[in-house]
Amino acid sequence: MQKEFPEAEVFEIKKVNLKSPIIFAGFVGAGLVGPLAINHIIEKLEMKEIAVMRSKYLPPSTVFMRGRLRHPFRFYANKEGTICAIICEITLRMEGIYTIVASILDWAAEKGSKEIVILDGVASEEHDDVAYCAAEEDLVRLMADADISLIPQGFITGIPGGILNECLVREIQGLTLLAKANKIDPDPAAASTLIEAINRFYKMEIDVEDLLKERDRLHEQFSELSQKYVEHREELSGMYM
Repeated sequence: MQKEFPEAEVFEIKKVNLKSPIIFAGFVGAGLVGPLAINHIIEKLEMKEIAVMRSKYLPPSTVFMRGRLRHPFRFYANKEGTICAIICEITLRMEGIYTIVASILDWAAEKGSKEIVILDGVASEEHDDVAYCAAEEDLVRLMADADISLIPQGFITGIPGGILNECLVREIQGLTLLAKANKIDPDPAAASTLIEAINRFYKMEIDVEDLLKERDRLHEQFSELSQKYVEHREELSGMYM
């Protein structure tokens, strides 16, 4: 008898020894800032795919890049097991968001993770080269020291909002780094601004030169996904200031 498709589960495809990793996550939003930044982090840190999200609430879609199929909702880890990345390259409906959120945070707790950082874009007319944050008060002060600005008010919706809400009642610190991004097209400049903020705050050295150089390739590669975001942005994650 065929097993019923799961409500939501992080299905591990590779066993790795994770050491209380910090988790960076990116979902479809303005300028595709999250997926662009996370994809670049994965490449530069030579991270390996370790798991995928299986859920009946995910649309029946797959992603292919240069002819190669890949699951649209993936989990990665660096070889040391100290950093994980979550990337989702499909638009998500509101139905089932809480189930997916709970599955992600249950997995994070199982791995001993103490911090999850969501990278996202704020729909704007133009990028201003500034990284913004929303976090609990103590962390906001520390981020200000790294030249990361406080966002005074707004709403974070969709799966990023769900994760951040759930972090408030769990033993895991949740925060988001945001950059103003193009409303319509993929915005590598906004993604690079967030990676540079990560470099400052977490003492990392992720080079962003390739990200800025490959604007045309990235525009072509992510343009269809960006269009889907524009079509469904009323339902999708984002920050409105």
